[in-house]
Amino acid sequence: KALVDQGKLEEYIKKVEGSLSNLQKSSLAHIQKTGVVRFNPFTETGGDQSFALALLDGQDSGFVILSLHGREGTRIYVKPVRGGKSRYELSREEKQAVSEATVNKKR
Repeated sequence: KALVDQGKLEEYIKKVEGSLSNLQKSSLAHIQKTGVVRFNPFTETGGDQSFALALLDGQDSGFVILSLHGREGTRIYVKPVRGGKSRYELSREEKQAVSEATVNKKR
């Protein structure tokens, strides 16, 4: 009887290991790293109301949002990121947000 139970236990462990492996693979596609940088791009406005926000998955891909706040209004830009890089030129603040996100890996 102990051998039957041992066999069932080994089968169960293999199923659990398979499920865990699938979860680990799928979690790479979820947003899990963030970086934010607040700054003041214009001398005539006060406070650091502008920001760059990087939202990345487990493979350092996702996007960075840049919000520039000025007296006349706020402009929002979004740039895709793949492997920690963008095909579009990133500002200093955007690069800093991406760098912060890649350092702040969720474990």
